[in-house]
Amino acid sequence: MFGGHGVYLDGLIVGIVIDEVLYLKTDATTRARFGAAGSTPFVYTGQKKPIETSYWSAPDGALESAQAMQPWVQLARAAALRKPAKRRR
Repeated sequence: MFGGHGVYLDGLIVGIVIDEVLYLKTDATTRARFGAAGSTPFVYTGQKKPIETSYWSAPDGALESAQAMQPWVQLARAAALRKPAKRRR
């Protein structure tokens, strides 16, 4: 995945690690909270323009302890649960 690793919780992908940075899953419900905490989205270069993903960097304070990380991972899990399943063709 983009040359990184997926982070799973209860069978759901809740994050990715790319270039030693942890990005957590967001959606319309959680994105503003991540932004307010100073997080930024993972962006990669598409064929024609940069593509912003739904994965945002973990807030700096969250990396200090498991207790500090827990609410952010729960937000990521909630966003993953809200994502509709892909339809098979």
